[in-house]
Order: sequence, then structure tokens, then C-alpha cells
Amino acid sequence: EKAWANRARVIAVDVARFILPAASVANVGVTMNARALEYAIKKMLSSELEEVRQIGAEVKAVATEELPTLVKYANPIAYLDTLRKDVRSHSNSIDTISKTEWCQLKDADSAGEDRVLAAVLYRFGDDSYQVCLDQVLNMPASDKQALVDSLFAGMSDYDVPLRELEFTEYDFDILMDQGAYFEFKRHRMMTQTVQTLSTNHGYALPKAITEAGFEAEFRRVMARAHALNQKLAAWNREVAAYVVPNAFNRRVLCCTNLREIFHFIKLRCANNAHFSIRRVGRGMLEAIQPLHPLFSAKLNLKNDETVQSLSDEYFTGLAELADGRQQVQPDKSS
Repeated sequence: EKAWANRARVIAVDVARFILPAASVANVGVTMNARALEYAIKKMLSSELEEVRQIGAEVKAVATEELPTLVKYANPIAYLDTLRKDVRSHSNSIDTISKTEWCQLKDADSAGEDRVLAAVLYRFGDDSYQVCLDQVLNMPASDKQALVDSLFAGMSDYDVPLRELEFTEYDFDILMDQGAYFEFKRHRMMTQTVQTLSTNHGYALPKAITEAGFEAEFRRVMARAHALNQKLAAWNREVAAYVVPNAFNRRVLCCTNLREIFHFIKLRCANNAHFSIRRVGRGMLEAIQPLHPLFSAKLNLKNDETVQSLSDEYFTGLAELADGRQQVQPDKSS
């Protein structure tokens, strides 16, 4: 009975997080070196939010007592304010509601598997990279498969692939709910550019909300949040983000490599991961599989979920609009 109650609570919490706003208070602990601390202070002092600038000033005051010379030049980054204004004057004219797929592989190296295999031969041999690459390009498919097999032979679930997997990269443009983004942003072996949190891209509606009889109330809350966000955004978009619930979608552009893909997908597609981030992981994997089948086949996930199965099982909707416009629903299978 206790195990059942704990499991029920986990499920409820996983769903309840969709309604929490960005204004929810949380604690954070940070370990960093002096250089990272200096840059963090500079970024905080340059924030558009007064409260973040205040935190930056407080952190600088404390750091100055212990590391006076190392944070001496931790001042606001003057050009950022001008840059933000100049770029926004161009981006504000662009339609904010896109009708494209939610998970797009925008750029990738079609010869990425060959580049990785060449780097592996380079590491364990004495030839130049070009010689190694020519050798791989002239390999029959069976030899390539054997080489890939050897890279993963004997690896346990706790081992990481060779660093040479970093020699091929992927650029993704992903629309995910804010709750999923909280998990996504923790992966730092990738470059991420995120847009300001808003209600412009609709919200995810968990099927559990519908099944519990709260769909109408949930939609009312999302509509109220949208109205308030839009009103505040006319004054300050950063402040307006505070009222946005985690259910609303956010665009993220990321550049990552095959090695990080292995780490991310194995962790975020596991059975105990939240269903939102599992869908993101599966979307990325399904985009990569046709391009790099030899390596993607080595992920050996513990379940056979797909974007479609996750969408059908856990969501009533994925991009519900809160202002009465025609719904823009990303293709669940894209």
C-alpha cells in the first residue's frame, strides 16, 4: 500500500508541475571557480531584471571579501543592453507562431559516422586524419559495422563512449514545455540558445488532467495566464515570464554532438524519466536515426517508446492556444 501511494504521488507531481508558474520559489546551490564566478556576476549585473541585478551585487560583495582581485572587474556588460534593443527591433516583426514541426534537425553532418570512425582510427594508429578518413570511406559496410561494434563491445550501462564521438554535431530547433526545458538545460555539453519564456507557442495538456476531470479548469487557468503574460509583456517581456506556467512551450536552439546525444538520450529516455523529456529525447533520436543508423542503433534503450506512443499516452494536446485563435498542433510524429 505504501509503495502504491508513493507511486501515485510521483505520478501526481509529474502532472501537477505543468501548472506551476515560473515565479515558483526554489533554492539553488552552485560550485564554481573564480573565473566562472566573475562571469556569472557580470551576467547577473547585466540582467534586465532588477532582482537579478540585486543578487549579482550581493554575490559580488560577498566574493570581494574573499577574492577581491579575482572579481575586481566583474561589472555590467555595457554592450548587451544596446545589443538587445537593436536585435529586437528586427525580430519583433517576425510572426511568433510557427507552424513548423516541434523537433527539427536543422543541420547535421551526413558523413558524421565516417568522421567519427576516422577519428577512432587516428587515435589508435599513426596515420594522418586524411589517411584514416580515406580508409573508412573505402571500407565495405560490413567492416564499418564491425568497427562500430568494437567501439561498444563490453561497455556497461555506466560507461561512456569514446570522446571521438564528439567529432560529429547536430543542430536542433525544439519546441518543448517549460517543465521539460528545466531538465534539458542541465545538459551543458551542448550549446543552447533559448527564447524568452512566453505564452506565444501554446501549452501542453497532460492526458491525466483530462482523465481527472480538470481539463476545463486547466484551460481557464492557461487562458488567464496568457492574458496576464501578454499584458505584462507590453511593458517588460522578462517580467511577464514570471506568470507563465510550466505547461507553456518554449523554443530552444541547441548544438550538440554524438557523445552528448548518447548521454542525454540514455538518461532522458529511461523509464523513470518524466514523460515530457522522454518525448524530447525520442524526437531527437528519431531525427538522427536515418542519418546515422550505425551509431544510433547502439543506444540500447530499455523501452520501445516512440514520439507517437508518448504523445498518445500522456497528452490530450501539445500546443493548445490560450487566446481563441485556431490551434497550431505540431505533428506528434515529427
